[in-house]
Amino acid sequence: MELTPAQRSTRARLAAYAMHAEGKTNTRPASAAFLRRFENAVDPEKTLPPDERARRAEWALRAHMARLSLRASQARGKKKGPVAFDLPTRPEPEGHRHDQPAA
Repeated sequence: MELTPAQRSTRARLAAYAMHAEGKTNTRPASAAFLRRFENAVDPEKTLPPDERARRAEWALRAHMARLSLRASQARGKKKGPVAFDLPTRPEPEGHRHDQPAA
């Protein structure tokens, strides 16, 4: 039996509610570990003040995400190939010639 789009949406919402009710959406520990990776990269000896370390880690994270975005864009470009644009041409107005200056 195939579900309608509304039924699929309701089924997905039901699954999300059940998942949240079980507490399976706590990604905080994983997110903290991911951010620690950048803190360790910018200050491996832990010599910076915590606020400066956090600021630099945020910029390292942004650089990492920008690098991923660039690589994804380059990969999409390789997959598609070069983009060619066909510009529409307009008919020239009556009496207009390109080889004579405008009066």
